[in-house]
Amino acid sequence: MTAASEGLKQVLARPIQLSDHVSKLAGEVRESRIECVDLKMKAEKLSSLLRQAARADLYERPTRKIMDGTSLVLEKSLVLVSKYRSQQSNFVRRVLTIVPAAAFKKMSSLLENSISDVSWLLRVSTDDDGWNGLAPIATNEPYLCLIWEQIAKLQKGGDEAKTDAAATLVSYAQVNERYGKLIVEEGGIQPLLKVLKECVNVKAQESAATVLGVLGKDEESVKAMVEIGAGGACSVFSKILKEGDMRVQAVVASAVGEFAERYPVCKDLFAQNHAVRLLVGHLAFETVQEHSKYTAHLKPPNSSSPSLSTIVDIGGLPNVPKQQGQGRMMMHNVVQSTIDNHQQKYNHQYQHIQIGMGMGSSGIKGRENEDPIVKARLKVMAATALWKLAKGNPGICKTITESRALLCFAVLLEKGPEEVKHKSAMAVMEIARVAEENADLRRSAFNPSSPAAKAVVDQVIRIVAKADYSDILVPCIITLGCLSKSFRATECRIIGPLVLLLDERELDGIDDDVSKEAVIALSKFACPQTNYLHKDHSKAIIAEGGVRHLVQLVYLGDKGIQIPALILLCYIAFNVPDDEVLAQAEVLSVLEWATKHNFLVQDSTVDAILPETKSKLELYQSRGIKNF
Repeated sequence: MTAASEGLKQVLARPIQLSDHVSKLAGEVRESRIECVDLKMKAEKLSSLLRQAARADLYERPTRKIMDGTSLVLEKSLVLVSKYRSQQSNFVRRVLTIVPAAAFKKMSSLLENSISDVSWLLRVSTDDDGWNGLAPIATNEPYLCLIWEQIAKLQKGGDEAKTDAAATLVSYAQVNERYGKLIVEEGGIQPLLKVLKECVNVKAQESAATVLGVLGKDEESVKAMVEIGAGGACSVFSKILKEGDMRVQAVVASAVGEFAERYPVCKDLFAQNHAVRLLVGHLAFETVQEHSKYTAHLKPPNSSSPSLSTIVDIGGLPNVPKQQGQGRMMMHNVVQSTIDNHQQKYNHQYQHIQIGMGMGSSGIKGRENEDPIVKARLKVMAATALWKLAKGNPGICKTITESRALLCFAVLLEKGPEEVKHKSAMAVMEIARVAEENADLRRSAFNPSSPAAKAVVDQVIRIVAKADYSDILVPCIITLGCLSKSFRATECRIIGPLVLLLDERELDGIDDDVSKEAVIALSKFACPQTNYLHKDHSKAIIAEGGVRHLVQLVYLGDKGIQIPALILLCYIAFNVPDDEVLAQAEVLSVLEWATKHNFLVQDSTVDAILPETKSKLELYQSRGIKNF
């Protein structure tokens, strides 16, 4: 017998004793026995049901609540019967104390409700078929009773009953946030995790995972799910990501993303349970070739280097034919160059070569014939989960970038469906944001000599240069800004496309958000405090015609972009104050104009740099000022 079962036996002991006592006292009353006979009969029936419950395997949450209510009713019944019995034994008390018939009638009704409650408890604990009705104890909150019933089926029912119960709980959780919290409060997490982990019915697993994902939208619920039992939800999710059905894995990957977003504390728990590597494995499946498929083909030392086709296979997305396109050749050339540069490493460690971490072949065996829609959905959910796990977490970002993930993101940004492109762009953006503040991650993940880093950066630059306004443009702009410290002064492909995004008149579909993010990204290239190459980058911005656009944005832009544009203009003027282009654009007049507008100078960054920049320009270009 488990500790929980033993605890329930003790909970039942009290109402059993009380029902016996009520029955005994009611039977000893000599006069006016009609009401007492009714109480005696109902107490005896309740006692019988309680003893039956003591032999059953009960659902704990409603059991405790029903037993608390039943004990309270029996205690009141005992007081009433004792009072009436005492009255009958003493004439004075009989005259002075009158127990009205209404009191017996009310108590009879309460006992009847308790009988119904215990009867309902027995039904839901032993019968997983059909509708069990509502227990009187849940009259004020009917959904509580319905939730109890479904959780009981998860605990006691067969596969079919568990499937139906999990699907029903999905609808409850989606209808109302309160119902979702009731599922957590009433002990639904443990049986849901058990169904997800152990049930052989895929539909039941999928519904259980869906419920957990819906509950994952509430921080307190996520905390409860993560901290429950040994390893909690993180451990179970990782098990499914490793061994589960692909449809269930897609739902679990979505839930991982929800958990990571609502309760960041759980991110490291997912990493400890290898969820990050497993998600990367799903992202890599049919995107880049599994390492298990090519390590066996590597040749021993002193032989020729492994061929490019054995290292990476690009373009294997569902419904996307493999072709020798420009992007494929570009990444092939990057990888081939790295192979040539690291020939000695391959000669000594050929048996350990792999592009990254992820699922082994056992995790994907036989999945080539899975429904393409299912495979595509899993890829989207895996990318989404990695995006949310990476946000603000250097450890997870390091795990992701040491794997095949960057190469996967490069391929998906080029060839993936729009949804997976967006999720991949968001993931790369969050990794870049962390790398901006973490020099070690920046050097390891975005080293220019890294083939995966070069591939993904090339794709980001291509998207920004194309300037096709979509969900992926803004995150790609932000990525370039965050990686500004990683680019050499000789890198000439980045500044031009970003500057072009400053001119809204020349590009249809470019809105203020795009222009603003382009300004902020360029500011990170030109910032004298944070970028060692700020002068070189400032000269590049000037050469690409950026000053003219910035002057227009400061004068005529919306308030949301005026301050960032002014800051960037100050950086450029501070870095190269003697440039003739600044004089021709009358930048000093712009700064003079800005000092007269409080909403501009009240910004702390503007207030810190504007006076010094203005002084520098006055030194070099004061004769070029014209009245504005």
